[in-house]
Amino acid sequence: MRIILVTGSGGAGRTTVAAATALAEARAGRRVLLVSEDVEPLPAQDRLRVLRPRPAGDFRREFLALQARSSAALDLLGTTPFEDAELTELPGSRQFALLRALRDAAEGDHELAVVDLPPLAEALALLALPEQLRRYLRRLLPPERQAARALRPMLAQLAGVPMPAQWLYETTGRWETELAAVQAVVDAPTTSVRLVLEPGPAAVRALRTARLGLALQRLALDSVVANRLLPADSEDPWLAGLTAQQHRHLAELRTASGTADVVGVIDALPHLGRDPRGPEDLVLLAPARRPAAVPEPVAAWSVEDRREEDGVLVWHIGLPGAVKEELSLVRRGDELLLTVGAFRRNVPLPAALRRCTVTGAGLVEGDLRVRFTPDPGLWPRTP
Repeated sequence: MRIILVTGSGGAGRTTVAAATALAEARAGRRVLLVSEDVEPLPAQDRLRVLRPRPAGDFRREFLALQARSSAALDLLGTTPFEDAELTELPGSRQFALLRALRDAAEGDHELAVVDLPPLAEALALLALPEQLRRYLRRLLPPERQAARALRPMLAQLAGVPMPAQWLYETTGRWETELAAVQAVVDAPTTSVRLVLEPGPAAVRALRTARLGLALQRLALDSVVANRLLPADSEDPWLAGLTAQQHRHLAELRTASGTADVVGVIDALPHLGRDPRGPEDLVLLAPARRPAAVPEPVAAWSVEDRREEDGVLVWHIGLPGAVKEELSLVRRGDELLLTVGAFRRNVPLPAALRRCTVTGAGLVEGDLRVRFTPDPGLWPRTP
């Protein structure tokens, strides 16, 4: 099953493009799920189903379930439980509702799921969230400590009350399972991102930001949609001037430094002169590029063995569009803390590199080459 994650600059029309894509694919005979909070009601389609995340309802349901599971410990503390009617969602509820919807999008009998994500910066942070939260859980509540929970039921019987740490670890285990399921969807080779932009002064910068953030998370960008292109044959001088500006920005998108691999996968959609009013308008705004069965795979972060020539191993990390001034890396244990512009990720080191020390790095045309020298005390000795 294919999953297309649709994001883009704020106000560029990503929700419309997501709905148009889903509707066109359903009319072409595919079973489609559209995930969106904001899409307008669509006509009934045999092959199209709409899933609307409900942040407020999700928050109340999860909070009450957590409260019920920990009721014995809360009673011990003398707390008064909350009731459904008095709960209001907290900041962050929307993000978690979207993550659950993304997990649910990978289930069912549909062939394609189109997920309407928030604007670009928020979407990139959202897609990185499952891995980040799992890392925090492992650090704060490591598995070796959780292994001791087998003793807690016995201690609880002796004390006559449930041990508070028991439900904490059980809750952590459920969160880990749910986050792992979401991350599996994000990391799947059949998941890709579709970027919606309106050709303008900030379009190239948005494309560079998207490609860099997606590359750091190893997500495939399957196409760019240039939305709301004005007609090129207008006799109105004012409108013709705006059209010329748009086409200049569109050309910049195709030829800007570091975007060579995006040339040819830019879908241009027309400006209708009005807001889309129904399914027939949406069909006009469906990108021409049909979703492939499997998107082009993201280039692997490979380890090159240069011990014989230079005495080092070189880890190649693809970061298209990165610039040296915005790049930093720090080795911390078995991870590499990689910062690229506004993005940061803790990347686990491949097994062979954990027995090495970092001795240098260089950036060559979007290829970050990190050099590792084997540690004689850890590296296997050759006879």
